[in-house]
Amino acid sequence: MKFLFTLTLLLGTLVPAMAQSQMAVTGKITDQQTGQGLPYASAALFRSADSTLVSGVLADDKGIFQFEKLAVAAYYLESQYMGYRKSRMSVPAQAGNVALPPVAMQPDGRVLDAVEVTGNRSAVENKIDRQVYRAGAFLGSQGGTAVDVLKNTPSVTVNSEGDIALRGSTGFLVLVNGKPVQTDPAVVLNQIPANSIENVEIITSPSARYDPDGKSGIINITTKTVAKNSQSLVVNVQGGLPSVHTYHNLKNPQRFGADAAWGIRAGKWEVNLSGNYLRNDLTGRRVGDVNTTIGDVFTSFPSDGERSFKRYNYTARASVSYTADPSNVISAGFYKGYRFQSRRADLVYNNTKTNLVTGQNVGRITYFNSNIAQKTADVTSANLDYLHRFGNKSELTLSGLIESAGLDGLTTNINLAEPGRARTLQSTRNPSENPLNAYRLQADYVVPIGKGKLETGYQYRNQVQKGMFQYLDQNLETGEFVLVPEFSSRTRLVNHIHSMYGQYSGKSGKLEYSGGLRYEYATRQFSAAGTGTRNLDLSNFFPSAQLQYTWGKGWRGKAGYTRRVQRTTNNELNPFPEREHSETLESGDPDILPEFIGMAEVGVVKEFEKGSAFATLYNQRIKNVVNRVNSVYNDTIVNRIYTNAGLATSWGIELGGNTNLTKWWQLYAGANVYRYAIEGGLFRNAAGVNTVVVNTSSVVYSLNANTTFKIAPSWQVQWGISYLSQRVTAQGEDSRFVNPVLSVKKSFLKGKLTATLQWQNMDLGIVGSNQQRISTWGKDFYTTTNYIQETDIFLLNLSYNLNQLTRKAKLPASEFGDREF
Repeated sequence: MKFLFTLTLLLGTLVPAMAQSQMAVTGKITDQQTGQGLPYASAALFRSADSTLVSGVLADDKGIFQFEKLAVAAYYLESQYMGYRKSRMSVPAQAGNVALPPVAMQPDGRVLDAVEVTGNRSAVENKIDRQVYRAGAFLGSQGGTAVDVLKNTPSVTVNSEGDIALRGSTGFLVLVNGKPVQTDPAVVLNQIPANSIENVEIITSPSARYDPDGKSGIINITTKTVAKNSQSLVVNVQGGLPSVHTYHNLKNPQRFGADAAWGIRAGKWEVNLSGNYLRNDLTGRRVGDVNTTIGDVFTSFPSDGERSFKRYNYTARASVSYTADPSNVISAGFYKGYRFQSRRADLVYNNTKTNLVTGQNVGRITYFNSNIAQKTADVTSANLDYLHRFGNKSELTLSGLIESAGLDGLTTNINLAEPGRARTLQSTRNPSENPLNAYRLQADYVVPIGKGKLETGYQYRNQVQKGMFQYLDQNLETGEFVLVPEFSSRTRLVNHIHSMYGQYSGKSGKLEYSGGLRYEYATRQFSAAGTGTRNLDLSNFFPSAQLQYTWGKGWRGKAGYTRRVQRTTNNELNPFPEREHSETLESGDPDILPEFIGMAEVGVVKEFEKGSAFATLYNQRIKNVVNRVNSVYNDTIVNRIYTNAGLATSWGIELGGNTNLTKWWQLYAGANVYRYAIEGGLFRNAAGVNTVVVNTSSVVYSLNANTTFKIAPSWQVQWGISYLSQRVTAQGEDSRFVNPVLSVKKSFLKGKLTATLQWQNMDLGIVGSNQQRISTWGKDFYTTTNYIQETDIFLLNLSYNLNQLTRKAKLPASEFGDREF
């Protein structure tokens, strides 16, 4: 009892003494001019004696912060907030609670001068599963779209037809601020203004929490939004100078556009509104040669003439987020986009038939063919998300996305006799409707476990796509257009996808790691008028793993593996041929199988004082690879067919880096070199034997580079080039494609106003830029077409920033596959 009594007295003495030997610091970080609290500002506490960092915290939504259980000593406080000068305040050595006066921070006017502050920022950043490219580093893309930004990355190429390929494949998944794209990604990428993009992320080794769609990986576009406790307005306008080369086209091209973005972030609310309009026509020519052999008759029909584009699109985007408290956040978004494209091909054909036995000419005709293909995409989507944070730091997110997309087309084809073009030989029309309707529901749960976090989730996706394709042939006597059933059809494609995933990621010392598994059960139902319904049920696992290890000074090694799927589209499944133009039909295969892909990569990253560099070795193995191949339909028509061509593999290496050679000279370069090979067969007969054996390979390389000169504080000059080498296809080859660009940028009004003059598709008649030859051949046919598109285009862009947008906005996007537009 005496011991207990003594212990009680001792504790009664020590506890108050210990309390007196500790101190707590509280305060509020405010705006010096308004006195309002700065939400979520950062505060760091340093020991005055040796400047050692003791602790750091984030203020709450009112700017209030607190440090507890500190040893009694003299400290100093440093506070930071975006758009404000760093502030420092002394903290006296005082036991108990120390209430500091308001930490008044002064706005930093230099931050408003975006050009001056960000001029030397790195163009690329490497992470465990992706490369991040800063859109603002590429002056040649300003005033354009997301596609123009993508052209600068080593992983992505864009050819003369506008086909976007990631590591050589046109199959990939697009995310906009982390949300999957349902409608044709090319439609959305051609609508997002480049001026509104913060970063482009190339995710080549996606984890299990992402959809497994897209055989070559994921492209994530992050857009800008307003900074905390402020509002912003950015306006951009663009105009094109008169064309240097017209190619004797029927109409002169028009090029102009504008976009604007407004945002406000105050208190519990964040609102972002933006919209754009872009008209971007293109002139050019098409020179082609096609020949077929049927029996003893050789038919040749070379062509030459105009091939031009009329293109415009406009969008409206909105998002709103409400943070009821730190544990509950509700956000919603809306997207409306419209895209129009009209491709004109006015060609003169010279058809000649020759008897191969006698060598005699057995037929000849010259005619003028006017073929106009119009396509429109009207996309509307909306999303609603709810985030709840629990006391154990876990998070539950519930989200839904709904989308409606109208994809319509009309191809008109008229053949007129030469000379004079007064007599009509044939007149046809191909109206089509291809609407998409879809929704997805998703639940994701994240919980910290040990040194990492466990992520799990369930997702349901529903997609319905109907198609109506007609071929109308005009009766030249009555003028009436009559339906041709052979080339007309109605289709219906329904996809139901259930998926679940689990993934654990964390960091231990110098090692970062992530591993997961996704299970998916998918059903596909396809029907076409006059044919039976085709059902396909798929049950698959999609594993993924990523590792990154840091060693030495600025060195990192990384490795990853992921399994993915490329789903089939309505166009690939439709068995009825569509008359594309005078010499071509296009059709699909209702029994075509989706592609399954295994992707592995290993790489190294080196970061140094003035830049960084990376190298990644990768392998893709594609089962059931889908190719568009040709066969002879009749003597003057080649039939293009989507079909499974066998197994495709590619081995490649991707290189990239950027460096500040001097304070006024920056260099950025990226390259991709890979060997692509296809082994398999085409056109299987009734006995199940391929009538055409495919065994072809080639080495393909691409280069994207630019160099920037800051010749004065408000002047920048940048020259860039994108180059894509010759490459093989299942039945032929595509020629090289090159595009240089020169940009000059001048800033005014302390960076708030900038003007950029662009010289796109630089050629000067000697480079051969912006043209590409595509050739295919087989036992009884040969085709080659040279697409010669406009060069030496000059554009002027003006941009006015009231305040620089800095982080991504949660705008809705879509999630259907590619190649529908």
